[in-house]
Amino acid sequence: MIAQQRVLALGSLALQPNQSTNTAFQISWTILRIVAGVVMVHNGLDKLANIESFANAYVAYLGLPFPITLSYMAAFTELIGAPLVALGLFTRPAAMGLVFTMLVAMYHHIKVAGFSIPYLELSALYAATFLFFVINGGGQFSLDALLANVFNRMRTNQTDGKRASLEDVFQRSDEVKPGTKSAL
Repeated sequence: MIAQQRVLALGSLALQPNQSTNTAFQISWTILRIVAGVVMVHNGLDKLANIESFANAYVAYLGLPFPITLSYMAAFTELIGAPLVALGLFTRPAAMGLVFTMLVAMYHHIKVAGFSIPYLELSALYAATFLFFVINGGGQFSLDALLANVFNRMRTNQTDGKRASLEDVFQRSDEVKPGTKSAL
């Protein structure tokens, strides 16, 4: 029972986005999340279109081990993580994976062209955008917020159930007449 409460509390905490009562802010947050997630998907598709070429041109060039494996990991992080961000489902872990892939992309661009803004701008904007979602979650209009509310209701129902049980115990103890033994 205690373990279940901890799981519910952790689930609620992990999924709960930062809250703002400003509706315009929440709507713009949602638009940013959807747009960033949707436009990121093509990067994963591009990698899978010719994985060996990507592995040689980007991953092996950086001297990273297992270039094909890492290329598949990057592609699937983008193909799975980006739609999750767009939906606002498991937003923080999905965005964390996308931040990491964008940091590697930025490192590649720096290694190839130095600190050239034209090469860095897109991956830097993606990294900053996904970092925003790592820190703030999916927002009020996300599946994470919906799940967090479900977890909170489940926790509340469990604690209400405990209160009812304690109330029953106290009511039963009041019913015991003085001088008799209590069943408690």
